[in-house]
Amino acid sequence: MTSQFQGESLLQSYGLVRQELPEVDPGRRKVLTAFQNVLLSKFKISKFKNLGLLNLALIHRSVSNEVGYKHNNERLEFLGDAILGAVTASLLYEKLSDKTEGDLAKIKSVVVSEDTLSGIARELQIDTLLLLGHGEDLSGGRTKKAILADALEALIGALYLDAGYKVAYTFVSGLMLPEINRVLDNRHYLDYKSLLQELTQHVYKTCPVYRLLKRSGPDHDRFFWMEVSVKGQVFGPGTGRNKKNAEQEAAKIAYEHLINPEPQGKDSSIL
Repeated sequence: MTSQFQGESLLQSYGLVRQELPEVDPGRRKVLTAFQNVLLSKFKISKFKNLGLLNLALIHRSVSNEVGYKHNNERLEFLGDAILGAVTASLLYEKLSDKTEGDLAKIKSVVVSEDTLSGIARELQIDTLLLLGHGEDLSGGRTKKAILADALEALIGALYLDAGYKVAYTFVSGLMLPEINRVLDNRHYLDYKSLLQELTQHVYKTCPVYRLLKRSGPDHDRFFWMEVSVKGQVFGPGTGRNKKNAEQEAAKIAYEHLINPEPQGKDSSIL
């Protein structure tokens, strides 16, 4: 079986028959070819055989909603998310043989988080390549973490369909190994609010709820206490000089407990 036939089979199995892919005009083709050259240089992966798949990975649903265009990257994002998770789990399993399942889960949750993926997308300048609806573009869609992270996952899905798992594995490894090393060296920034949001949506199908417990001090020197609840379970308090920092602290308490549960009671001594 030829690689071209394998590629066609993958396309058809995911409902992406070649004839249904959006057309890529000459100007867009030139831009995407330049992007491919960056990927080739940085990750040593082959160019897309089907440039339409690469283009599709960068079409946000706002285009569909705004002009009735039927193509967008959501299905590729779904596929890419699964591949990203599988490759990252494999890398962690092979690289960190001394770590427990809980430790591996903690590291994985950081390196595949929206915060991390959106940062990688910006480094690759995916924000400049996105096709957005006019309204989404005007509202700052190119800077939104969710849109950037989703586009990166869609790119992974497109690469898998175009070239197979081995090439996708090479690409994802190139993305994730530096992030894994940052976590191991404790050089990464943890946005605990984002991590908690992603965890609770995935596991509990709900969102965390934050509540202000107390604030003190004059306007120029405020101090805040916040708690967060997840499905009726309350964590905190988190404290900080502003609400955002206090929420981050509360989210950290909740996230670390939910990832690695230990008996913990609510401390209400400040009230």
